[in-house]
Amino acid sequence: MKIAMYLEKTISLDILARDQFQKIYLAGKDNHLSCPVCKRSVRLYLGIQEEPRFYHVHSPETECSIDVIVSNESSYTEQNGFRIPKGRTILDTSEGRKLFRVAKSLPCSVPFKKTDNSNHVAPTSYLEQLANNGVILDVNQAKAVIETEGSFLVLAGAGSGKTRVLTARTAYMLNSKSIEPNTIMLVTFTSKAAGEMKNRLLTYPHMNRDLINKVVTGTFHSIFYRILMFHEGNNWSLERLLKKEWQRDKILKDAGKEIELSEKEFAYDLALQQIGFWKNSLLQPDQVRPESEWEEKVVFLYKRYEEFKTKEKLFDFDDMLVGCFQLLSTNSSLLAQYQNRFKYFLIDEFQDVNKVQYELIKLLSAKYKNVCAVGDDDQAIYSFRGSDPSYLLEFEKDFPSAKLVTLDQNYRSSHEIVSTANEMIAINKIRRQKKMKAQFTGSTPPMLFFPYDEEEEATMIVTDIQEKIAKGENPSDFAILYRTNVGSRAIFERLAGSNLPFKIDLDTEAFYDRRIVKSVLSFLKLGFDEENLQAITEILPYLFLKQTVMKDIKAESILQDCTILEALSHLKTKHQFQEKKLKKAVQVIRSLKFKTPLNAIESIEKEIGFLEFLKKKGTESNQLEKGSDDLKDLKVAAKNFDTIQSLLAHADHMAAMNKEIKNLSKHFKETITLSTIHRSKGLEYESVYILGAVDGSLPHDYALDRYRNGDPTELEEERRLFYVAMTRAKQQLFISVQQTRRGKKSNPSRFLKPLIRSKRPLSK
Repeated sequence: MKIAMYLEKTISLDILARDQFQKIYLAGKDNHLSCPVCKRSVRLYLGIQEEPRFYHVHSPETECSIDVIVSNESSYTEQNGFRIPKGRTILDTSEGRKLFRVAKSLPCSVPFKKTDNSNHVAPTSYLEQLANNGVILDVNQAKAVIETEGSFLVLAGAGSGKTRVLTARTAYMLNSKSIEPNTIMLVTFTSKAAGEMKNRLLTYPHMNRDLINKVVTGTFHSIFYRILMFHEGNNWSLERLLKKEWQRDKILKDAGKEIELSEKEFAYDLALQQIGFWKNSLLQPDQVRPESEWEEKVVFLYKRYEEFKTKEKLFDFDDMLVGCFQLLSTNSSLLAQYQNRFKYFLIDEFQDVNKVQYELIKLLSAKYKNVCAVGDDDQAIYSFRGSDPSYLLEFEKDFPSAKLVTLDQNYRSSHEIVSTANEMIAINKIRRQKKMKAQFTGSTPPMLFFPYDEEEEATMIVTDIQEKIAKGENPSDFAILYRTNVGSRAIFERLAGSNLPFKIDLDTEAFYDRRIVKSVLSFLKLGFDEENLQAITEILPYLFLKQTVMKDIKAESILQDCTILEALSHLKTKHQFQEKKLKKAVQVIRSLKFKTPLNAIESIEKEIGFLEFLKKKGTESNQLEKGSDDLKDLKVAAKNFDTIQSLLAHADHMAAMNKEIKNLSKHFKETITLSTIHRSKGLEYESVYILGAVDGSLPHDYALDRYRNGDPTELEEERRLFYVAMTRAKQQLFISVQQTRRGKKSNPSRFLKPLIRSKRPLSK
């Protein structure tokens, strides 16, 4: 059914402007659409695998037939080869015709052929006992388990069973090789992974808790902190640890006052992240070579931060590794003691190690060199934390006698998903060559779908999930993945308005609580409430004023007997041009309440100079999530509202919902997962939806800028990130290619080009 009535006008999907589909979808939800024949309510269907259509809300078994209209030729007229319904249509634009793109399957050029990788072992061996316990190893997995002497690199591709190999290898060393458990160090990247490995070991033959507990197991931080505590307990007691981010943040902010850094303007959270990067790279403040004005400021803060910690005898999490490295490097007898004790090292997620972690392992393993490194260079996605895949790529440089085995069987994903992911990642130049092979074929190939924008993308995904759950699938089967947290705004709002249970990362900031967004909303609030002190405080930086002027503003309000907002126009700043701009800003703010939300935001951008501020200060430190991007996302959201009051109410509601969802999700056993791609690593789901597969999103603008300037490394990491997202899916993979992003025409991700074999372009 392609025809409906809206506001007493006939609309046809064949000629409806493409950017109006979401508006009509929402009109249907509000019961503003009706059937031209029976006059009952209809809605617009917007899903992934079927074309848009109108459908009756109630009594589908008695649904009337639109054929009544179709058969009445007098109801139609011919225009340029199109059959157009007569009557007064709305939103009729030639640009909107036939622009809806149906979903496109990604063809698989490699036929599925199941390979026999059965590992034939002696019936009396420990591997046979493992097999009898359900722990069946293929040929390469078995090799990675039994080759216990010397250095060993295990390239464990996505879904290849690396946890099984690590635990089976540990059990084999303890049982078949009779290796003393306290000479083995098993290092993981999360305490959860360490706990899971211990629990899995308990299910293996001849394993018991006492034996397993003697193996030194844990994260880099937990293991090396224990060493520090044992030898220098007074200096490293937990009461001296800066556990909370706000504690570290306060030290930086106090230091920032020395060089007059504004707490509302300067990104202290990113400064902390940068300091952590330098520390994990074993760079002290005097060794850093800043590459920008922002980094110069951070180096100053870094120096003051370290001085404060030294004076107060405090330490942070990064110091645990740096401190242990310094302890072992400067105490040769102590180093020899640990080199003699630890004879075997098993390192999980080796592609994610940073410099200090790698140097610690090199130090301790120097005598026996029995290092088993397990990882996948195609899943190296944490360079912003200091991780460096070159340690895996160049493993043989420091361990020249190393053996290599590749786990190339994917036990997680269908052949169609694995083959597609293989083709995509093969374009990367800096990688070890390997091609994963699936163990089963699926019924659904990976699929591209083409929403008009972020709003429609969210609608289509939620519709698709609702349909699948109605057919018996569980909410926990689904994951929706995105490049950065800001990309989750629309899908969060759509899910919050549905009856579907979902969860988000606990530290995910609500979109409307983000600094830039909150400031724009404060301008809008002031337009309706000129005495809103909190809103005034939020906007001061964007008027190039410091928080200290609040005293003067309050004083002017009393002296001039005027509102707090109007007091801005009476403020004396020693700069005539600034006083003139403040007077204009007050007039603009007062006029906002008479505009639509979108027009109001554009006035804040241009007339008040908000965009000018962002260009000068707002983006210098945060290249991954630029403030101007937040502003563009807010404008996309604002298009859905007719009044500023409704937008403000929606923003408050969504911020509250963000907190509520975090609390409620703890009580649901089955929930849809919303996650950044980084957070999804190591997890798997039956169905995965990847948002925003367009240039600028995935790959991110930051990586594209670096690539244009001659540095391809960031772009290769973005491709690895895409690969990680794809290989989270077990059965179904849906990739969204938005036609517009942040209000502008978008181009399909360059990562998709090798996957498209037909000559038909992805965009028009």
